[in-house]
Amino acid sequence: MRKALRDDERTEPRIDHEQDMWRIRSFEAARQVLRARRQTTQAGFTAEKIPRGYFRHHPILISDGDDHDAQRREVARFFAPSVVSAKYGDFINDRAQAIIDDAVAEGTCRLDDLALDYSVEVTATVVGLTESSVAGMSKRLVGFFKQPPVDLSAPSMGRTPRQWMQAAINGLVPIARFYSADVRPAIRARRARRRDDVLSHLLDAGYGTADILVECMTYGTAGMVTTREFISMACWHLLSDDELGRTYRQAPQPARLAMLEEIIRLDPVVGHLYRRAQTDIDITDDGRVHTISQGDLIDVCVQQTNADPQVMGASPDALCPRRERKQGTPAAGLSFSDGAHSCPGQALALFETDALLHPLLARRPRILREPSISWDNLIEGYRLRGLDLSLMDRSRPAATREPI
Repeated sequence: MRKALRDDERTEPRIDHEQDMWRIRSFEAARQVLRARRQTTQAGFTAEKIPRGYFRHHPILISDGDDHDAQRREVARFFAPSVVSAKYGDFINDRAQAIIDDAVAEGTCRLDDLALDYSVEVTATVVGLTESSVAGMSKRLVGFFKQPPVDLSAPSMGRTPRQWMQAAINGLVPIARFYSADVRPAIRARRARRRDDVLSHLLDAGYGTADILVECMTYGTAGMVTTREFISMACWHLLSDDELGRTYRQAPQPARLAMLEEIIRLDPVVGHLYRRAQTDIDITDDGRVHTISQGDLIDVCVQQTNADPQVMGASPDALCPRRERKQGTPAAGLSFSDGAHSCPGQALALFETDALLHPLLARRPRILREPSISWDNLIEGYRLRGLDLSLMDRSRPAATREPI
């Protein structure tokens, strides 16, 4: 069963409309929205508050249309499944094993801390942020998320002027530190000598410093920090269910990746995807046509769409590694989005998660402390902290630490 479900999350109706706000819980209707090219624009991650006059190339996460499509095609080669395995596979596996060896020598580990540094190092290598400390970069990226609450459906996104000022301070200070310590040294190194990574590609494509900084923040927050949460969630599931964990340990890699897709379907890291309708849009569900008006805000409720029985089959709220889905339905549901803004790092996230968890579970760890769950409404996702594991002989005592 799912582990992260907010008390205020509704599961019905399948399509909910109130004033200029739509909430979509139907899988097919949600996919129609996400695939409505040139009819919607990105509205999540406070995208509509990001000024558009400062960049030669609008950031990939929040751009739309032809420019966005071109950006996606250009960076796809760095994240293709075959590239992830062939080019980065040995590096990822070696780093995972080294991290696990260190944890075994220590006897215990806090998985969310371990997963943060690991996911930062992996994604930083692909992107090209390799001229600074991984531990330091991790702290700087985490600092960006210390933001006041945000409600995209409310006027001024639910923030007072004072909260917007605090958000600017809380966001800009970590960004400035991230640029100074991580991005600027990497740019200098690649201006001197290009490498086969995303940052070198951005320089070749004529991206300016501000453009590169925002792209690196995008990959940093979307590719590194969210993967941390998924690693913790997947491990929690696998250690909480003996049969599931045993099946995972004994399975070949393709079957393990399918199990991870089922886990993230059930507990998606990003629970809501927002779009703004730029034209009237007709969507269909259960034979009924709904017209979304130009200017309306659309909330795709990912956890609910991923449990839609019409496409996910029997017991959609349960974790079933061999789930029989409606033909054409992705195994992960909409956890990696769909359409123009589908996550390019899906293959990397699954590969690096498996590369860490498979050898970790082979050590037969046990849970010393269950994690606490909180919610980050900037990315509309869960935050797991304090998952402490023992990797020592069960006859040996182990100390625990208080969650931070």
